[in-house]
Amino acid sequence: MNKKHGAVWMCGVLLAGALSACGSNETAEVTAEPAAQAEPAKEAAAAPAAETAADASQWKDGLYFAQGDMDKESGWQPYVILQVTGGKIADADWSASSLNGGPDKKATSEAGKYGMKAGGASSEWHEQAEKIEQFLIDKQDPAAITTDAEGHTDVVSGVSIHVNDFTKLAETALAAGPVEAGPYKDGAYHAEAADFDTESGWKETVDATVAAGRIVAINFSGSNAAGEDKKTNSREGKYGMKAGGAQAEWHEEAEKAEQYVIEKQDPAAVETKEDGTTDAISGVTIHVASYLKLAEQALADAK
Repeated sequence: MNKKHGAVWMCGVLLAGALSACGSNETAEVTAEPAAQAEPAKEAAAAPAAETAADASQWKDGLYFAQGDMDKESGWQPYVILQVTGGKIADADWSASSLNGGPDKKATSEAGKYGMKAGGASSEWHEQAEKIEQFLIDKQDPAAITTDAEGHTDVVSGVSIHVNDFTKLAETALAAGPVEAGPYKDGAYHAEAADFDTESGWKETVDATVAAGRIVAINFSGSNAAGEDKKTNSREGKYGMKAGGAQAEWHEEAEKAEQYVIEKQDPAAVETKEDGTTDAISGVTIHVASYLKLAEQALADAK
């Protein structure tokens, strides 16, 4: 090979090497760019999952409470108390207050006075209520308790009671946000006059129910020597206030006074006159001072 041909050959080799090197760099750059773009894409895809996890602890810590309407047939008014800790439902209590005040539904069942098993059920009301409460704590979502048109559910074994009150009130309580607990201790409270009234023949009684620290039910009534209940006597038309010219029967006026106490959360907040009546409650002409004193006496044990 002469020098001319050798030089040509050498240039060709060098040129090929340069072209080869350039081609390798371009290929690396093209493949590296998609790889670099893939990382942000993964982060974007992971973002919704992180948000979902945050939503699972969406509730503020505190006490949650909701109360439903009175069932006119049963005389029970349902309520739900939830305790949220660390953004999650840590405790759930489902019960109901009675039209007559006193022990709540769960306490009545625990005392064997609700009688579901006696009526053929496999377990008592409070036992079934506790199962549905635990299911909510496990699932952290009232909507997970699906019900049929009658309010029954098949998501929890051994629960045959209507649970739609529980699910609706739990949802209502969580949507409303935390509430401040009332000043009283939860439970049932009773007080009664020392003796039968010599003129009327009635011994006055007061029964109160406290839940979430608040008065949720209070009942003004009484009993006579025959064992009759004063409010029942009035409902049956035996007390006769309207027949005597009053605008309403005794039990109707008593119920207005009871509701006023529930609104005020303090029987001492109701001003009365020397004769025992009050101008603070529209439509109430009966003597309420003695009942308010008994209510204070009953609730003294709740403080």
